[in-house]
Amino acid sequence: MSERYLIIGLGNPGPEYAKTRHNIGFMVVEELARRWQLTFGKTTRKAQIAAGIGGGKRVLLAKPQTYMNESGQAVRRLVDFYQIELAQLIVIHDDLDLPLGALRLRSAGSAGGQKGVKSIIDHLGVPEFSRVRCGIGRPPGVMDPADYVLHPFSGDEAITARIVVEHAADAVETWLQEGIDLAMTRHNGPVELP
Repeated sequence: MSERYLIIGLGNPGPEYAKTRHNIGFMVVEELARRWQLTFGKTTRKAQIAAGIGGGKRVLLAKPQTYMNESGQAVRRLVDFYQIELAQLIVIHDDLDLPLGALRLRSAGSAGGQKGVKSIIDHLGVPEFSRVRCGIGRPPGVMDPADYVLHPFSGDEAITARIVVEHAADAVETWLQEGIDLAMTRHNGPVELP
């Protein structure tokens, strides 16, 4: 178990953002920490870290403590300090262009308008890292997308979001154990809702 895997959930720090759509990445790494009985410690290298064994691998779970648009600062510091190969990096984030209830794993690609991912690409200098895109849907009517992502899930949406978080955590476990290609085949698409 010499390889170490870095699993980054994107979000904004602070309790006022904890349940918002933009913080679904944080929710997924918190679910993984719960499953693997890991605890997030104090902020180091601009991120809260939980380290240990997950999915049979040495893992670092991270929640950047910069705001979303500056996520690349923390990711770059973590990659450099822990000497993470980009093949062992996965980023989990919200996606306005996918409906709520959909997951999309990719092994590389553009930021697609997600400013946290753009910041990571800018700081790493390459787009070749795996990511889990968690659909949050488009805002209703004429609502500003910047306001929409900072609103909490409510009602049935909150139930759906919880299921998405669980499925995204399952997808990360598949990625760890069997690789990105099988994870994409198994988990891309709408999650099963009750």
